[in-house]
Amino acid sequence: MRCEDIASHPDFRPLSAIAGIAIDLRYAGPHNFVGRDLYGDLDCGWLHREAASALQLAATRLAADLPGHRLLVLDALRPHRVQRLLWAHLAGTGLREYVADPAIGSIHSYGMAVDATIVGPDGCELDMGSGFDEMSERSHPRLEAEHLAAGRLTLVQHGHRERLRASMAAGGFGGIPNEWWHFDLGDRDQVRHRYTRVE
Repeated sequence: MRCEDIASHPDFRPLSAIAGIAIDLRYAGPHNFVGRDLYGDLDCGWLHREAASALQLAATRLAADLPGHRLLVLDALRPHRVQRLLWAHLAGTGLREYVADPAIGSIHSYGMAVDATIVGPDGCELDMGSGFDEMSERSHPRLEAEHLAAGRLTLVQHGHRERLRASMAAGGFGGIPNEWWHFDLGDRDQVRHRYTRVE
């Protein structure tokens, strides 16, 4: 299915219909690792309806645990054509572990993955110890104990990550080892087999 046709597809829901979240799609502007707008005229503010319902649960959990705080969605649906651009941009860099191979497919392209952080009552992002799309070991959840021990990650930063993970887990999302901001809903192989990929 083409991204241009998503608004008429019953399996997808707009991010704007999810209460209690903020939205700043980073690939719709220059604040990403490529440094330019990759979405252009494409409307990528969507998720599969199952992921949208899960994100609503996560937002509700965060609001209950941290009143005044909201989830900030940094990326949601990412068309497969954009995934190919990201993969090509990292050719020869040794950094492709941060982008799914288009030959396999990103779960973002099925509307079943979310990149997110937390914003406080002042609208500012909480300090997570590294930035969104920061392709360094400081972004790796699997290395957090090591980073804490070495002083590369503070207890406050780690606490913010833990709060984000707990909120997303309340909706059924699971994180990945090398990006604190990325969350999938469901098993990746099952998603690729059962759901519609957006081109």
